[in-house]
Amino acid sequence: MPEGYIKKGIGGFYYVQCGDELLECKAKGIFRKRGITPVAGDRVTVEGENGGNVIAEIAPRRNVFVRPPIANLDVLFIVASTTQPVPSTLVLDKLTAIAVDKEVQPVLVFTKGDLASTEKLTEAYALSTLPVVVIDHATGGGLEEIKAMIRGKLCAFCGNSGVGKSTLLNALLPDLAQQTGSISQKLGRGRHTTREVEIFEAFGGYVADTPGFASLDTGKACYIPKENLQYAFPEFAPYVHECKFTGCAHRAEKGCAVLEALKEGKISQSRYDSYAAMYDEVKDIKDWELR
Repeated sequence: MPEGYIKKGIGGFYYVQCGDELLECKAKGIFRKRGITPVAGDRVTVEGENGGNVIAEIAPRRNVFVRPPIANLDVLFIVASTTQPVPSTLVLDKLTAIAVDKEVQPVLVFTKGDLASTEKLTEAYALSTLPVVVIDHATGGGLEEIKAMIRGKLCAFCGNSGVGKSTLLNALLPDLAQQTGSISQKLGRGRHTTREVEIFEAFGGYVADTPGFASLDTGKACYIPKENLQYAFPEFAPYVHECKFTGCAHRAEKGCAVLEALKEGKISQSRYDSYAAMYDEVKDIKDWELR
């Protein structure tokens, strides 16, 4: 039976790349009964049925995202603009935390550096250990860094509508012919111009073109328990096991090594503020509320 990966899914049909052949498939009914929806990036086995093709098996996933709907990601490029719309570091930090929690490498990509300085944003992440790429479309700066990160990986680009994600993808992959759209001055954000996730081979790896989205999905599928949240901020790693008390929440406890590192300037204040806000959001959530 042929094996491959789902390149795109639309209207109940899934397009599976099996070597040089692209097969149109439906999913077996057993997946619906199990509450499993195939998504782009899934490794699957295809078999013939009633003159057509069906997805018979889905290999165990290393990770899966609901928004964007994609599985087995290696790298998540999080695109944010310096202005129009002005980025929220809390939103960026929520997405980087979700990526880290799912064992995906987040990379922050800042666009529109010609319209506003990237200094404040790059400073906010200088201590985070997270890769940061600044894009300069006039010189092509940053594009080669991204191409090198794609090699041998399955990568996705995500970011709120209007941040220049489609423009960036056009610069990397001109053949995609993305519609860049114009910024709505009234709303301060762009219109959604793409809808379905689709995977393309590029630069020795795979790139997923993902729909823009107006808000970050931080629901049940992306919930990070309060005891795990500290590990979703990589710069906390040298300190979390040095706290005086086991189970330290790093909020106001005496002898907290994370708070001491913050005081000494070893952790960014904006990153810590995001951690604190996220911790306060989940600290009282019970397991039964997620079922």
